[in-house]
Amino acid sequence: MLTFIRRSFYLLLLAAAGIARVPAQDHLSIAAAANLVYALDPLNAEFGRTHPGIKVTRSIGASGSLVAQIENGAPYDVFLSADMTYAQKLVQAGGGEAASLRPFAIGRLVLWTTRPGLAIDSVAALVRDPSVHRLAIANPRTAPYGFAAQEVLARLQLTETAQPKLVQGENISQTAEFVETGNADAGFVALSLVLASATKNRGRWLEVPAELYSPLTQAALITRQGRDNPAARAYLEFLTSPAAQAIFKQFGYASPKP
Repeated sequence: MLTFIRRSFYLLLLAAAGIARVPAQDHLSIAAAANLVYALDPLNAEFGRTHPGIKVTRSIGASGSLVAQIENGAPYDVFLSADMTYAQKLVQAGGGEAASLRPFAIGRLVLWTTRPGLAIDSVAALVRDPSVHRLAIANPRTAPYGFAAQEVLARLQLTETAQPKLVQGENISQTAEFVETGNADAGFVALSLVLASATKNRGRWLEVPAELYSPLTQAALITRQGRDNPAARAYLEFLTSPAAQAIFKQFGYASPKP
């Protein structure tokens, strides 16, 4: 009887170990900044082509909100931030592996409108235009593209002029939705969102000069949970591959400098 109990206990341990190992081998959970929402599908499809045994799931949000979720135990293996700052904050909080931190793309900020007849020849002129009543930006406290838009307004000395017009999206994807639906006359959004097939022929956009805001260096990081997941390391290697960089280029991203 005692031998049977020991054998049963041993089999249960083996089964439990097997269950614990499966997710680390065939599943990958990604938390990604909202500017990547359209780029992720082709990226993950290409990753799946070379890693067919790995199931990838994703969650989209503002970088700051995702950091808070991960710090509170959200089960993500990889964090894709819209800037380096939030990825570094996660490392400092103990939620990410410092050695895995790497840039994978450079984002670009544009001013976008779908309102017919609205002149979009310059950022300053549009912000000052009295016919512009709603100007959309992402929440600058949690979304790097929103913080970048805030920087642009400050450097052009337009903060006070713009303030009564501002409407904030929870993340850059929601901000783009305000512009697309006409709930905002114009908005500061990610170039990747206006180049997506769903919005490519909607309205007009003007790229904001890069010298007006801090670089939007997209950064990847393996989280505390993902450190023992081989799929997480494979995905980070993939992001800097020629195939992945070609996809980023299609969505208006620049490649990071070595």
